Amino acid sequence: MVSVKLKGVFKATAKGRTYYYAWRGGPRLRGEPGSPEFVASYHEAHENRRTRDDGRFRSLVTLYRRSGAYRDDLAPSTKAQWSPWLDRLSDYFGELRVAQFDRPEKIRPIIIKWRNTYAATPRTADYGMQVLSRVLSFAVEQGKIASNPCVGIKQLYSADRSEIIWTDADIKQIKTACSPEIAHAVDLAAHTGLRQGDLLRLCWSHVGEDAIVFATGKSRGRREAIVPLYGALQDVLARIPKRSPTILTNQRGRPWTTDGFGSSFNKAKIKAGLAGRDLHFHDLRGTAATRFYVAGLSERVIAEIMGWEEEYVARIIRRYVGRAAATKAIIRQLNERRT
Repeated sequence: MVSVKLKGVFKATAKGRTYYYAWRGGPRLRGEPGSPEFVASYHEAHENRRTRDDGRFRSLVTLYRRSGAYRDDLAPSTKAQWSPWLDRLSDYFGELRVAQFDRPEKIRPIIIKWRNTYAATPRTADYGMQVLSRVLSFAVEQGKIASNPCVGIKQLYSADRSEIIWTDADIKQIKTACSPEIAHAVDLAAHTGLRQGDLLRLCWSHVGEDAIVFATGKSRGRREAIVPLYGALQDVLARIPKRSPTILTNQRGRPWTTDGFGSSFNKAKIKAGLAGRDLHFHDLRGTAATRFYVAGLSERVIAEIMGWEEEYVARIIRRYVGRAAATKAIIRQLNERRT
């Protein structure tokens, strides 16, 4: 147990592991609670706090943790994932002077060397880089450095899912083996393009006279998806029984939990013989985007429907919309210009 003499020690739990910090937002303490190493790291942290060198990278991490950009803007789940990464960044780069991050040609090799320590798991490496880049972007916003040296460093993980969408045949196949509740979710995703988390929270009250209007979870409610109630979508909604305030429910008529839905969906994929296919539920967003794009909707309109940032819509369309569908859309547009 932590000695009562160590005032202000902050305890946090993430993914079943417990971490101790010298204070809320402070550095992580080393060793087991009550051990000499633990006590020493506590006193070291407070000594450094009293004689803190604001010119070192460690101070950026502390400043970021105390900021509204971290405390208020990030979801609790994101903070739980980012906190251990902030500790790793502080441990590795902590003694480097902030001014060194203003010399991209010098600091980038150091950053890449750190990233490559996680090269065996590319997604993990890229996730760590995401957190580091956010801290350095925050430093730019605070006027500590002129630019973010992480910009321009390529990701290790690459996965082009632009051709991976659910076709009508795929949807028909999973419906042969899934429950009506899973079928409703598949249809709703393919006709709205909403993320799984948003679909599971979507309520009948969000269905208006002309459109579904929903504040997306990814944007923490700052952006709205506005999906027009076109004929095919109206047909989908008409087939779903109203058994709960939420549109999608499990077989007991209750709102889905994320884990419960994921488990049921995966079982349906296996039963339908789709286990070997590289198809995920979120690839139904690509199905919706393809339908919207081929129907002639502009990228700006698709962005509004799906709740995407408009400046990124072209990149996202390239990612999700298959080349064959895009080619057909281009042919249609060229033919329209001739008439």
